Amino acid sequence: MIDSRNRRTFLREAGLGALAATVLRSKEAAAQTAVPNSVGTESPRLKAPANACDCHHHIYDAERFPPGPFGGTYQSNARVQEYRLFQKRIGTTRNIIVTPGPYVEDNRVTTDAIAQLGPNARGVASFRPGISDAQLKAMTEAGVVGLRFSQSPPTATTTLDQIEPLAKRVADYGWHLQIYMPGDMIAATEDLWNRLPMPLVFDHMGHLPQPQGINHPAFTVLRRLIDKGRTWVKLSGAYIDTKVGPPAYADTTKVAQAFAKAAPERMVWGSDWPHPGLPFDNKPNDALLFDLLSEWVRNETDRHRILVENPEMLYGFKKGA
Repeated sequence: MIDSRNRRTFLREAGLGALAATVLRSKEAAAQTAVPNSVGTESPRLKAPANACDCHHHIYDAERFPPGPFGGTYQSNARVQEYRLFQKRIGTTRNIIVTPGPYVEDNRVTTDAIAQLGPNARGVASFRPGISDAQLKAMTEAGVVGLRFSQSPPTATTTLDQIEPLAKRVADYGWHLQIYMPGDMIAATEDLWNRLPMPLVFDHMGHLPQPQGINHPAFTVLRRLIDKGRTWVKLSGAYIDTKVGPPAYADTTKVAQAFAKAAPERMVWGSDWPHPGLPFDNKPNDALLFDLLSEWVRNETDRHRILVENPEMLYGFKKGA
C-alpha cells in the first residue's frame, strides 16, 4: 500500500517521466523532415558543423522563371522554399546555386534565389559569348562567383573553343571556372586547363567513367592540376557514374576517397539536389548521401575543412559568420 507521501513522489516521478517521453517524441518528430526530390525523412547520422556549405545544388521555379525551349528535364518542387526543407534535414547553412541546364543562359532563377537566401548563398552562372560587360557586373553584384561550362547535351552552353575567351572575361571579375564534362574530354584538353587564368572547379568528381574510375587518364590529369594549387574538385554526384549503385556506391566511393586523401584542402562537397540526372521516381536518400562523407573522408578535421574552410576560401564567405 502506498502512503500519501510516497504517492506524491510516485505521481511526481511519473509526471516527469511522461514529460521526458513527450520531449523525446518531439525531438524525434523534429528530426523527420520530408523533402521533395529526396527519399526518406530521417536526418543524417553525420552532424553538419556550423557554417557547413552545400557547394552544388539547383533551383527551378517555372512559375516565376519559365525555362526556355532548350531541352533538358525540368524539376518540379525545387524552389527556394523546398530547398530550405533540404537544409533543415541535412543541417547545412551555406549554399552554392548552380544555374540548371534547362535555363541554359537565363540566370535570373539563380540570382533571385541568392537574394532570397541571403549572404550565406552564392551562385554559379551559365551563359554564351554574347554576354555583355554590364550583365557580368550585375551578376557579380548579385552574388555570382563562377561560370559553369557544361558539355552535357542537349543543354550544353558552349563549345570548347569558346571556353578560353569567356574565361578571360570573367577572370576580371574574380570568378572561377566550373567544368562539367566527360572524363575523356577533361583528359584530352589538359593544355587548355593549364592555360586558363583563374581557379578551376570540376563537378562531380571529374565525371570519371566506371569501371575505370581512378585508373582513367582524367584522374591523373586532375591530380596534376590540383598539385598546381588552383584546382578544386566537388565530392558530389555519387550516383552519376556508378555501376554499383546505392547505398554504398562502392565504385564512386573509391574515387572520392582517392581525391580526398590526395588533397583534402582542394575538395568541397555538394548535394546536387534536386538530382536532375535521375528520374522523378528514383531520387536518392540525401541523408545517406551526406553520411557517405564519413566513408569518403574518415578524418573529422578534413571533413570540417571540406564543409567549412574550403568553401570559405573558394566562394568568399566570411570566416565564422
